[in-house]
Amino acid sequence: MPTEHEELVQFLHHANPQIRQIALENLVGYSQGHADLFLQSKDGVAIDDLKRLAGDRVATTAHDALTILINLSAKDKQMRDKKLAEDDVFLERLLARMTQSHEPHADLAVMLLANLSKCERVTRLLAWSRSGPVLTGVCTSRNAMDQLMDCFVKGVGGGYNPSANFDHLAYVFADLAISAQGRRYFTGRRAYDGVIPLSKLIVFTEHASEIRRRGVAWTMKNVAFDVPSHALLLDPAQVDLLPFLLLPLVSGADEYPDEETFSMPAALQLLDAGKQREPDRAILTTHLETLLLLTTTRHGRDVLRAHAVYPLLRQMHLALGDGPADEAAQEVCERVVAVLMRDEPDLDPDDDDGGGKAVVDHDKEEEDVDVDEDDDEDEDEDRIVEIA
Repeated sequence: MPTEHEELVQFLHHANPQIRQIALENLVGYSQGHADLFLQSKDGVAIDDLKRLAGDRVATTAHDALTILINLSAKDKQMRDKKLAEDDVFLERLLARMTQSHEPHADLAVMLLANLSKCERVTRLLAWSRSGPVLTGVCTSRNAMDQLMDCFVKGVGGGYNPSANFDHLAYVFADLAISAQGRRYFTGRRAYDGVIPLSKLIVFTEHASEIRRRGVAWTMKNVAFDVPSHALLLDPAQVDLLPFLLLPLVSGADEYPDEETFSMPAALQLLDAGKQREPDRAILTTHLETLLLLTTTRHGRDVLRAHAVYPLLRQMHLALGDGPADEAAQEVCERVVAVLMRDEPDLDPDDDDGGGKAVVDHDKEEEDVDVDEDDDEDEDEDRIVEIA
């Protein structure tokens, strides 16, 4: 005999919308600790019901259905991938919710996409062309990824949708940047606006939202695994990554000799005395790992030396405490310093990389840098979203 809550799950496809809503209201609280209520329904019908209800015109119905799907997708990988992430029709409905300027549940749709992006099949968003009108005043491209990027950038603080901040899209970008296709997207200049996508994201390394800062840090790190793109990342006329990578590592209270200060990127030379170092040690460590990846090539090491990265790391290292998270940051910091402070052999002019152009001689320039890819289980879990 079915329990009371199992009977409520069956009411999700009742013909009466009021009964469906009552069932949803009573089931939301069980979607975290009692996922089996939904996952064990015959032929997955409960998930199909929730997908349909997530598009309901009644705001409370859509809200509760999306909330349950967010929590279930955080618990069950097989259901997440097969029933949600690989469903083109459902994914397009999510995109529609995210990109409408007055959609009240856009951020819930974004949170759900942040969970679905753990599925490799979601990389198809990179080439997903959408029909219908473009996003007036936000994005003139019909490419889904371009639209999400511009919602993230121009929609910060309710700039596009007063009900949304789009912060969790940063987790989507981080997941997509794990793939080679994703890295090509983030480092390739887009035809519709002439901008390299990663250059739109790096400005958020100092943003007030920890979610936004964390996702952007992971995205930068994942892109940096593509060694041939390092020259482009460090080029001030292209992405100009270095100043935005270093800013979270420094405090306005740090003091340096004039000769070191004048070598730093301009953005770091006149910091307000109240400027704080990144408080989240995991984010700080991620930025340090990105720096370590950028030491892979001789050109990268030379750029970091020329811009006084060692003095910045010296001061940061002194400011760290003795907790486990601080020790993890110190360890990566010391690895970067060890690479930067060692002697380099003289370069034969015929072996140079063309003055920092996007050409890499893998046999002659690459340093053996050991940094875990960002599909590490612990970091992957950090990008899973649940709603209490």
